[in-house]
Amino acid sequence: MKATYKKHTLKFKRPSGTSRGVLRTKETWFLIIKDGNKTGIGECGLLKGFSFDDRPDYEDRLHWVCENLYRGEEALLSDLTEFPSIQIGVESAFLSFKENNPFELFPSKFTEGNASIPINGLVWMGDKEFMNSQIKEKIASGFKCIKMKIGAIDFETEMELLKAIRNQFSATEIELRVDANGAFSTKEALEKLKRLSDLQLHSIEQPIKAGQWETMAKLCEQTPLPIALDEELIGVFQESNKNKLLQTIKPQYIILKPSLIGGFRASDTWIELAENQNCGWWITSALESNVGLNAIAQYTFTKNSNLPQGLGTGSLYTNNINAPLEVNNGFLKYNPKSKWNTKFLNNKFEID
Repeated sequence: MKATYKKHTLKFKRPSGTSRGVLRTKETWFLIIKDGNKTGIGECGLLKGFSFDDRPDYEDRLHWVCENLYRGEEALLSDLTEFPSIQIGVESAFLSFKENNPFELFPSKFTEGNASIPINGLVWMGDKEFMNSQIKEKIASGFKCIKMKIGAIDFETEMELLKAIRNQFSATEIELRVDANGAFSTKEALEKLKRLSDLQLHSIEQPIKAGQWETMAKLCEQTPLPIALDEELIGVFQESNKNKLLQTIKPQYIILKPSLIGGFRASDTWIELAENQNCGWWITSALESNVGLNAIAQYTFTKNSNLPQGLGTGSLYTNNINAPLEVNNGFLKYNPKSKWNTKFLNNKFEID
């Protein structure tokens, strides 16, 4: 059994705004295991500026994984604690290798094409006209849950956009979520949460910057709008620390990005701890290619959540891997009749 890795730079169809800047490209790595005719594929979905393992020796660590593959999955994972996006790549590659179809990591009714996953429609930051056009596009496409990133433009303008949706659609018709990515100051956060709650939103992600546990705990205690932790979970690896975070902050929800928190096993731990504290959760992709999105979607289906998940990122790129993943009326489906583009598994193949 041998392993190789290859880098791929994904190109956004249109620049996508976040509170930390505009994204035009995204680097990712594919970890490929081969033994004779058997192949396993996993994606190491590093997210620059967000991932805990965004560090200069990242590619060196991928090389180390390939050189030490003989040690086996468990040993590799235990030595990759500080490289969560490589952990999920290793997990995925080994799961993929064990299956007859390397792209069916968690065989289920989802991969059979007999079930689907409800997802939210994502509205990126930008000027008012751009955000409004995205909102209309998502609603016209059949999404019943809209997630809007806020914090980059004037708050009053963002309120106007949300009010416009609410004036046309009730909370039972369209569920609204917002993601602040830590953009609110600690002084203004509670007042903004109160104003947002008047619009009957489902929740807000990470209203203030991560790492302020006591301040976030007070917000979660006082907020009229459910708070979901996102960036707060990044870099928290030990189970005892995960439990301490949840017990200290007592959030209403947590959001799990497997590529940022250490893969499927880490997600399992977070889910168990959250449910023990009556804390809700959902799963979100972190701008992976369709290879990583596929693995995360298949895992998500096995968790039997009824909440809309954040898995609608497959159409963002001009040079994604062609895959059987389809979005219809706010649901992610896997069409087993469609084919994967497997040419990227050839070391000499470059994706346009």
